[in-house]
Amino acid sequence: MIPVTRTFLPPIEEYHKYLYRIWSSNQIANGGELWKELKERIQEYLRSNDLILTANGTLPLQIALKNLAANGEVITTPFSYVASTAAIVWENCIPVFVDIHPEYLTIDETKIEAAITKRTTAILATHVFGNSCNVEAIETIAQKYGLKVIYDAAHCFGVNYNGQSIFTWGDVSTCSFHATKIFHTGEGGAMFCRDAKLYQKLFQSHNFGHEGPLNFQGVGINAKMNELQAGMGLAVLPYVEENIKKRKKVIEQYEGQLNFSKLKRLRLREGTEWNYSYYPVIFENEETLIKVQQTLNKKEIFPRRYFYPSLNTLKYVSYEEMPVSERIAETIMCLPLAHNMDRTETDLIIEEVNRILN
Repeated sequence: MIPVTRTFLPPIEEYHKYLYRIWSSNQIANGGELWKELKERIQEYLRSNDLILTANGTLPLQIALKNLAANGEVITTPFSYVASTAAIVWENCIPVFVDIHPEYLTIDETKIEAAITKRTTAILATHVFGNSCNVEAIETIAQKYGLKVIYDAAHCFGVNYNGQSIFTWGDVSTCSFHATKIFHTGEGGAMFCRDAKLYQKLFQSHNFGHEGPLNFQGVGINAKMNELQAGMGLAVLPYVEENIKKRKKVIEQYEGQLNFSKLKRLRLREGTEWNYSYYPVIFENEETLIKVQQTLNKKEIFPRRYFYPSLNTLKYVSYEEMPVSERIAETIMCLPLAHNMDRTETDLIIEEVNRILN
């Protein structure tokens, strides 16, 4: 069976090493020594600003929206995982969709200004498949209209843009450390913030609003990462570079052998140093996609339709036509990609896809 991805698990004895430390400290939560060590190591690895580790990758979006969006309208992309739109609605904000660029697949920055109203408070944009948004243009628009910028960078661990970590952009940038990601803590996430005052507010918000053991600065929730998660992260982190290289080799095989006369690739934005997190291909029509998917499934191969459906079609939002996003959502599919895929597996996938396309 070939799934769309496989979780990387470090040698079990390496995780055991961190479990022994947890047992020795008798501390599982609330900023233990492994939590502190992981935070420092990630910051060093990413050459990034301060971060807050969280229990999953959705909580940072919710906390950022709670603190920055003020129950207003949030301009966002219809082409993302459902978490980005769901978080907006969950925090009693109104998602206002802007269509996407047909090649980069990120929010079309040229259409943002037309969507701004007096109720607009923030922009929540997704770096799709680790491909950077036009962050310079978005920042210019945000400054012009006094808006906050939140980036859903769930796919972006290890991505650099113009020589610096993608997480340095935006008022808040978020990441997922889910088991399917290049770097993971089993389940987990993080939020990155440049502003010291806002960072403190976000930190307190992720810990019930605590300001010291007995005082509370305001409302908060429990979004803290525990030591068991941090230990997994510490065991996984040393293998990230090696795994990125292995995934790159799989993608190079796809790139060299798939029939691109009838497929389109994701176009990486200039200046993006990619992490090879996903391998999406765009078919000529949905019928062909479904035929390829069904054929592969019969051979126990399971690509996945990231992202479907287009989020502007969800039942709990007001529908407005987004023709590019809707077309891409109907015709895009991610082929299997993992650190431990062998050439036989990749050859089989390529052979079946090309056979149907031909």
